[in-house]
Amino acid sequence: QVQLVESGGGSVEAGGSLTLSCDVSGKVPAHHVIEWYRQPPGKSREVVAVSSSAGATQYADSVNGRFIITRVKANNTMFLHMHNLKVEDSGLYQCNMDVTWGQGTRVIVSA
Repeated sequence: QVQLVESGGGSVEAGGSLTLSCDVSGKVPAHHVIEWYRQPPGKSREVVAVSSSAGATQYADSVNGRFIITRVKANNTMFLHMHNLKVEDSGLYQCNMDVTWGQGTRVIVSA
């Protein structure tokens, strides 16, 4: 019943910034976890950042200190603010809640 739609991807040069959005609709459980995943070209999908309904956030070591999650409480929208982007940050970014996935938005970071 929950629907997730990502947006905000694009092409940037290393060192730049980009903000991704995960728009959430449908019946969202009071207690939930929303995650950002990414799949680099030719590699497996990996978790990037996690946001819980309790307000806690967690980041992969590779992005910690550079990526920041913010939430809009009214509609559960989740933003991923990405700074000091590196080439290895490139990939298809998807948000996830339980068994629901968005279609993804692609990020390309060039040297």
